[in-house]
Amino acid sequence: MNKTVYRILLMTLLLVLIFIADILLGSVTIPLSDFFEYLKGNNWSHPSYEAIIFEYRLPKALTACFAGSALAVSGLLMQSFFRNPLAGPYVLGISSGASLGVALLLLLFSGGFLLSVPLAACIGSLFVLIIMIWASKRFRSSVSLLILGLMISYLTGALVGVLQYFSRSEEIQSFVLWGLGSFAKTQWLDLQIMLPVLVLGLVFAYSRSKALNSLLLGESYAQSLGVSVKSIRRQLLYLVGILVAWVTAYCGPIAFLGMAVPHLVRLWVEESDHKITIPLVALTGACIALLCDMIAQVPGFDMVLPINSITSLFGAPFVIYYLLKKNRLG
Repeated sequence: MNKTVYRILLMTLLLVLIFIADILLGSVTIPLSDFFEYLKGNNWSHPSYEAIIFEYRLPKALTACFAGSALAVSGLLMQSFFRNPLAGPYVLGISSGASLGVALLLLLFSGGFLLSVPLAACIGSLFVLIIMIWASKRFRSSVSLLILGLMISYLTGALVGVLQYFSRSEEIQSFVLWGLGSFAKTQWLDLQIMLPVLVLGLVFAYSRSKALNSLLLGESYAQSLGVSVKSIRRQLLYLVGILVAWVTAYCGPIAFLGMAVPHLVRLWVEESDHKITIPLVALTGACIALLCDMIAQVPGFDMVLPINSITSLFGAPFVIYYLLKKNRLG
């Protein structure tokens, strides 16, 4: 069997196992035997199990699965585009725009404006995306876009800091809780809006594999192959901007998944072909997000840890290890 097919099947099986574990474990642990009995058409041994799974844990697990895939693939696209191992899905400042939108809603309008938190985050993200698209038509260098994204992040961070300084403690607490991230905020109605956009984005990313492969060898080489660098640059900005905006709007800013997962896949596969890495990165991102969500639930205890703390504890040490290894090989 082809190694790539074997790896994809292996990751798909691992994803299914972690997905089942994520919906069964938590403050209330649901027996695995009950799950298999339900698949056979029998009733749950406790009447509350069905409500716990279908009203809370299943939407949360689906959100973690697709959000993890979207952020991981976005990180891979940014690292390929900028040819920078430290690039991630948030280097364009999209997440900072979402934070500013939510800060304006919760801190300036005290949550009383006629907007929901996801909609405010989405508007803030798309505002920054429009700026980046406008800049992409005027900047020839990808490095200039990277610097602009960082400057937008600093600027929005400063504005959020000013808003926090003049806000009440209750408003600041609401904003801080949003900033910690969570996969548990989505309901079935939210998923009907969120999932189609993320799925289409992942499919489109895979369709750009050939152009992304050519970019790995430099823009001049890509142009010699007939790839329009300006066109692919705008497409990637649109794609990553929309994926990050959608995930941030519904889950808050999720740290390190987009930066760490592509490196994890590269250490395993040692392959640069995006037709191989994009599916593996998507599956690995889903697995890691589900695993972090499962750890954040602290199975057996009546408490929930911030998902950003768990992803950072996973991602930061791994990125440090990856950089040390690359430096040692160099």
